[in-house]
Amino acid sequence: MAVSGNDSNGPLTGVRVVELAGIGPGPFAAMLLADLGADVVRVDRPGGAGLNIDPAYDLTNRNKRSVLIDLKAADGPGQVLDLVERADILIEGYRPGVAERLGIGPEECLARNPRLVYGRMTGWGQDGPLAERAGHDLAYIAITGTLSMIGKSDEPPAIPANLVGDYAGGSLYLVIGVLAALQHARTEGGGGQVVDAAIVDGTAHLATMIHGMMAAGGWQDRRGANLLDGGAPFYGNYETADGQYMAVGALEQRFYNEFIELLGIKDEAPARKDFARWDELREAVAARFRTKTRDEWTAVFAGSDACVAPVLSLTEAPSHPHLAARGTFVEHGGITQPAPAPRFSATPGAVRRPPALPGADTAEVAVDWDVPTIRAREGDS
Repeated sequence: MAVSGNDSNGPLTGVRVVELAGIGPGPFAAMLLADLGADVVRVDRPGGAGLNIDPAYDLTNRNKRSVLIDLKAADGPGQVLDLVERADILIEGYRPGVAERLGIGPEECLARNPRLVYGRMTGWGQDGPLAERAGHDLAYIAITGTLSMIGKSDEPPAIPANLVGDYAGGSLYLVIGVLAALQHARTEGGGGQVVDAAIVDGTAHLATMIHGMMAAGGWQDRRGANLLDGGAPFYGNYETADGQYMAVGALEQRFYNEFIELLGIKDEAPARKDFARWDELREAVAARFRTKTRDEWTAVFAGSDACVAPVLSLTEAPSHPHLAARGTFVEHGGITQPAPAPRFSATPGAVRRPPALPGADTAEVAVDWDVPTIRAREGDS
């Protein structure tokens, strides 16, 4: 049985979103909206525009529906505009000017729907010297100074996958932006507008606290020398006897006291604020962790406030007792995946649909959104 776009009880139920297919932060932002109940219709194009994986496993397309539209065909832009006329939000991640050249830029879309929120997801932003250049997550976080903070002092900066730039500095800021703009559009006298979400802007914004600490003299502008970047011996990762790792975050004095007692170095550990002996403390902590396995240390610190946790792999994480109890991961369609977040007491989000296959829902959306101009093409799923 087909599942309609109104099968949700999430807080965004009733909000309609058009997503112009892309990769990375745009699809993830649209997934967040879909997880929260929005009816997200992804406009896929013939030949695909996603990751080079089986679409059935592209979890960033869960809870969405897909229509197939050739934007370069004579009737393609008109079909998109017919969807836009009935939408609340549009998300696109093209380089600046591409949507305009296709005839589906902000001017055309807002002319058809003056209350539309037009969300634009790019790395460099819609203007500036680099706006027209290609780029990826690593370059975006590099120029903001964020990358320089991550890793050991005597090694190149560590690469945090694409979580800091694409998803934290990009997707999350786009979602905040379009929801704030939607609130404005729905107020008396409000209207639609363009949201320019640039990864460089969001990533720089993430480091606001650090810039404040640096201005106050509480943060050195070099990695591995500060309280939260591995500079402190009581905030870091330590190898265990079996080649695994434990994460230590005993920042406050009372947590530190419990940490060194359970670790078994209470009598030999230097004072927490004896900065001159931090290297000695680090060596003592590291040597002690190497005497037991990760599971043994996990048992030692279980139930304590020492702020110590095992470093689990992606495969191991869903089985952690706390995450299992909360349902942080769910199984849907045979795939274990993170559950929607955050949580709502009255309007919970849920994984309702598997990843949308390109064009599979064209006929259904045409009926639900009352857009007869879009139609299933021969060969569609």
